[in-house]
Amino acid sequence: MSDKTSGRDPAYDNIDPLREQYRETLITNRALARAVVSHHAALLCIDLQYLDAARGWGVFADAERSGLPPEAQDYYFDRLDRLVLPNVRRLQDGFRSLGLEVIHTRIQSLTRDGRDRGPGHKRLGLHAAPGSKEAEFLEVVAPQGDEIIINKTASGVFTATNLEYVLRNLEVTALFVVGVYSNECVSTAIRDACDLGFYVTLIEDAVATVTPELDRATILTMKDRYARVMSTEQALAEISKVEGAA
Repeated sequence: MSDKTSGRDPAYDNIDPLREQYRETLITNRALARAVVSHHAALLCIDLQYLDAARGWGVFADAERSGLPPEAQDYYFDRLDRLVLPNVRRLQDGFRSLGLEVIHTRIQSLTRDGRDRGPGHKRLGLHAAPGSKEAEFLEVVAPQGDEIIINKTASGVFTATNLEYVLRNLEVTALFVVGVYSNECVSTAIRDACDLGFYVTLIEDAVATVTPELDRATILTMKDRYARVMSTEQALAEISKVEGAA
C-alpha cells in the first residue's frame, strides 16, 4: 500500500538498488583481503590536532563564538576523549607493530599569514600556521619516528595534496580511516579514495563530529557504498592476519 501523502510505497524507503553491486565490487572484493594480508594497507589519521580537536584552542578558543552550542561541544569532546582518541591510539600501535604505514593529515598552511589557503578555509577563517599550536597534533595520537605527515588547507586531502601520489609510491591499496570531523574531512577523504580505486574501511568508533545525528548519518551514507564500516576491535582482528604477523 502506498503512502497517501507522498504516493510512495514505504516498503521501498530503505532499499538501495545498487547495494549488492557496491558490496561485491568495492567492499567484499578479494583484492581487498589480499591488500590487507600483503602489507598494502595503511591507517589514515585525519586532522587530530589542536585546531579542531582540543578544548580552548583553534576553532574552540572562544567557546561562545565557535558557533556550536555547549551541548554539541560537550558531545564532541566527550566522544573524542572517551572513545575516539583511545581507539585511534590502539589502531596506530597495532599498525606500527606489524610494520604497516600510519599516515597523518593536518590542516596547516605553507605561509605564516595563510595566503596559500584554499578559498573555503579562507571564508571559514580556518588557519593553522607552520609552527603554531593549532598545527600541533594531539600528543596521544601524534606521529612517531618518520611517519608521513600530509599538510592541507582544504577539506579534501586527495584534491588538495599529493597524497594519492605518495600512496601509489608506497603501493598502498587499502586505507583504514579515522579522525575528525566524520561528516566533513573524513567523509570527503573516503569518497575521493573510493573514486580513485582504493579499498576503504571507516572505523566507526574512531571518528567524531559535533552531533550524534551527524555521526550516524555519515556512517550510514558511507557504509557499503564508499567504505566498509568496522569497529576498532574488528579492524585490529583483521590486520592481525598480515603476512608474517606473530
